[in-house]
Amino acid sequence: MKIGLDIMGGDFAPKAIVLGAIEAQKELSSDQNLVLIGDKDQAHSIIKQAGANPDLFEYVHTTETIGMNEHPTKAITHKPNASISLGFQLLKEGKLDSFASAGNTGAMLVGAMFSVKSIPNLNRPAIASNIPKEKSGYGILLDVGANADCKAETLVQFAVLGSLFAEHIYNIPNPKVGLINLGEEEEKGNNLTHAAYPLFKEKKGINFIGNIEGRDLFNDKADVMVCDGFVGNIMLKLAESFHNLVEERNFKDDFFDRFNYEQYGGSPILGVNAPVIIGHGISSPEAIKNMILLSRLMIESKITDKIRAAFN
Repeated sequence: MKIGLDIMGGDFAPKAIVLGAIEAQKELSSDQNLVLIGDKDQAHSIIKQAGANPDLFEYVHTTETIGMNEHPTKAITHKPNASISLGFQLLKEGKLDSFASAGNTGAMLVGAMFSVKSIPNLNRPAIASNIPKEKSGYGILLDVGANADCKAETLVQFAVLGSLFAEHIYNIPNPKVGLINLGEEEEKGNNLTHAAYPLFKEKKGINFIGNIEGRDLFNDKADVMVCDGFVGNIMLKLAESFHNLVEERNFKDDFFDRFNYEQYGGSPILGVNAPVIIGHGISSPEAIKNMILLSRLMIESKITDKIRAAFN
């Protein structure tokens, strides 16, 4: 197993990324290798300063990066030696089993679509995110930003993606799927949810429980919560703000602690032909460690194969 990691992407790269890699490596088995993509000299220096062994990692050297504010498509096209570009090239060639970065989100999306591409018969891949549940564990919300505008049938496909992820990554049997709407009644909503609701009801292989409202995001009504990327991104950013607010007020609570992005590390792009994970730009070493461990879990679960089979 080869887990690819861009060490140049993120606000605190490369130090935070490499320190996270060191912590993750301690939990990997001998046949699970971390491939660090970026400035090898800087990586060696950080690893030695941390008292770790540089020989425990593999390296793909480059000093070129894609900045957070660069145009994603132009950057991927014109910077083939940037760390994100090289990561996707290696993933496409089968030299990596997964690729993760806390760098430019748009470049990660474009890179995934241009290199390993979306799974056949899938309209659009989706970015998924963990949502803490009040009693315990997490649900999954998708899409959270890849697709601001969606067709009804695309939302149904997101339900399939989320259900497979919840079942095989979170070990939730027969996960409950809810369509995010402004009311529970079938006739509520806008043109998109009106068109999507009957398609959800007819879709075999998902456990559709109907419309859910914003107040149901954190309870146990649904395990998989589906919406377009415009709504999902707003809900995600609102949820993330809870953790900052309670932390500033020195309020300690297990539920609110699980809003901390560090605990799950990154958001997977579901629906492409290899595991790809996008980390938060402000990722800390702890977040990077958990992003790497999620990469390992996605590889071990063969989630990509299961998604591909579902859409075949």
